[in-house]
Amino acid sequence: MTGDGTTGHGDLRQQIIHVLPRLRRFCLALTRRQEIADDLCQSTVERALSRAEQFLPGSKLDSWMYKIAQNIWIDEGRKAQTRGVHVEMDEAFGVVGADGVQVLEGRSDLALARSALAALPEDQRVLITLVVLDGMSYKDAAEMLEIPIGTVMSRIARARRSIDKQVNGEMAQ
Repeated sequence: MTGDGTTGHGDLRQQIIHVLPRLRRFCLALTRRQEIADDLCQSTVERALSRAEQFLPGSKLDSWMYKIAQNIWIDEGRKAQTRGVHVEMDEAFGVVGADGVQVLEGRSDLALARSALAALPEDQRVLITLVVLDGMSYKDAAEMLEIPIGTVMSRIARARRSIDKQVNGEMAQ
């Protein structure tokens, strides 16, 4: 047994299961698309399990896994730049007329908030997800992303202003 009451790597799988909902939310913030987020989440879990010996007992598992997800996402982005962008056939052709589902969703505050979150730059979207949605402290987010705490604070402030403008119908200047 370790000093923090855990049994080391033996219960790592159970701890990962506990982190999954927050990890999925983090992956969605990075990718903006549920199916891609699910793939990223799965890749993250696979990598974490295959490298379990690198996890330091007593450290924060969620931060470790967020970092793995972020690294995979960055690597995938680099690969995509070299091979080009893949577009699904369904997305390639526009449909004439209004989509009833989109019209209804467009009227809800939740849809506006989701849209506003998705429109944020990645650095702001990641921080909003970690701090606002996941409840991580500014300090922990700064340490996890290896950026100054002042940068965390200013990015979150800009993200909140941007979301507020979009949700409340104000046009950006």
